[in-house]
Amino acid sequence: MKQKYALLAIVSLCLAGFQTARAQQPTEAPTGYSTPTYTTAPGTHSTGNGLSAPDVFADDQATFEEVDGVDKGLGPTFNARSCADCHQTPVTGGSSQVSEFRVGHRDSHGNFVNPTLMVNHGQTAIASRSLVNDRSVCAEAQAVAPTSENIRTFRMSLPILGDGFIEAVPDSTLLAIAQQQRSQTRGNIAGQAIQVAVFEGPAGTTRVGRFGWKAQQASLLSFSADAYLNEQGITSRLLPTDVTNLCDSVADPEDADDDIDHFAAFMRGTLAPPVDATVMATRDAQVGKQLFSQIGCAMCHVSSLTTAPTGTVLNGGTFTVPDALGNKVFHPYSDFLLHNVGTGDGIQQNGPPETANKLRTPPLWGLRTRDRLMHDGLSATRENAIARHGGEASGVVSTYMRLSSTQKSQLLKFLSGL
Repeated sequence: MKQKYALLAIVSLCLAGFQTARAQQPTEAPTGYSTPTYTTAPGTHSTGNGLSAPDVFADDQATFEEVDGVDKGLGPTFNARSCADCHQTPVTGGSSQVSEFRVGHRDSHGNFVNPTLMVNHGQTAIASRSLVNDRSVCAEAQAVAPTSENIRTFRMSLPILGDGFIEAVPDSTLLAIAQQQRSQTRGNIAGQAIQVAVFEGPAGTTRVGRFGWKAQQASLLSFSADAYLNEQGITSRLLPTDVTNLCDSVADPEDADDDIDHFAAFMRGTLAPPVDATVMATRDAQVGKQLFSQIGCAMCHVSSLTTAPTGTVLNGGTFTVPDALGNKVFHPYSDFLLHNVGTGDGIQQNGPPETANKLRTPPLWGLRTRDRLMHDGLSATRENAIARHGGEASGVVSTYMRLSSTQKSQLLKFLSGL
């Protein structure tokens, strides 16, 4: 009898261990374009990844889409009146045709210098600012690039769909990718991870940057506060000081603090961009996917990443990975590292001096919804975007150029399904 109970106990322990192991196995992140813009018509609705209840997610999206005016703290200098103005293709949270304009120059030692922008007929200075906002609430506050600034570039708006999964990737994963690139290519491909401040964490908190063209932010709440101030001119508890007080006749409302929380919650709650299943089922796309990896594109455009386990504490203790984001496999086709691929814009932002001509690898998920490619939007075809790659990508591009016309078409077919 004792042996029988002992055997049952062993079986129970084995079953429990098996169930625990199954629970810890990574699962695929949910995908979909499920956030149609301004979902006010009867029968329309948005769906998220399960991070929050549907009505809460809808409220977060509504705040993300809210159009702000001067009464809400807009300006004095700004680029857009709503988050959705820059993130709306093909649904709220996607990319857009909107770009921002950045300028600067190098000093006698070759170091990048953020310029001082003069407004109000030269009487008011906006110090140390590479971003030249396209709009203002009054003529006196409208900035233009000084003629002294010979580094000039556009930056296209990036999609934020699926960003919650990106935020939940452990720093160790990105650092390991960087090390692997160096070892496998003898340093020819060498992604750089930079540590950036997490505004909401205790003083001195940093993480590996992963958001923005310069990987200049690591948390979605910090990213929200940064964009709210610099793209809309609205302050928050994390960034409480306006860029300029010129023409700023209305105090920013207190609920702006809540807005950045809604923005972050919306981004964390979005589904990952889906592939076009019909295109991906074709033989050409399947062969193209293999070629993409074989010639080295996947060295930087990493196809799969896995988020940290549920319960992992991030961002200086301010964010705990929830079930909806924990232990999820997703397919961004990016390493989120900085690389010199010959198209760098010369702007130093949060990283050390050598990052001025480096850019973060843009995720290729959702590529089929965009036709203004590269950081500056100046590539109108995928072929041109590939051809513009140099620097660390030179060897991969040379291999691509040696492919047959059929193979190139197959690889491009794969890209058209992302």
